[in-house]
Amino acid sequence: MSVTRIATLVAYGLALVLIVTLEVAGRREGSRVPTLAQLCGFVMRYRVGRVPFGRVALLGFWWWVGFHFFAR
Repeated sequence: MSVTRIATLVAYGLALVLIVTLEVAGRREGSRVPTLAQLCGFVMRYRVGRVPFGRVALLGFWWWVGFHFFAR
């Protein structure tokens, strides 16, 4: 395995650990840290005028992810 592959796997592993840590911290009693579901709900409700900007931005993000990582 190459060094860049190992570095990429370590980076994704650290990102996953960070996400799980924030989710656990958000689910504690009296925590001010939002859970992932609360964050997604906020993004999906975000509007600029009559345009659901959060939904459009999320769709654009998923398009970018699919185009860059899954399309070959």
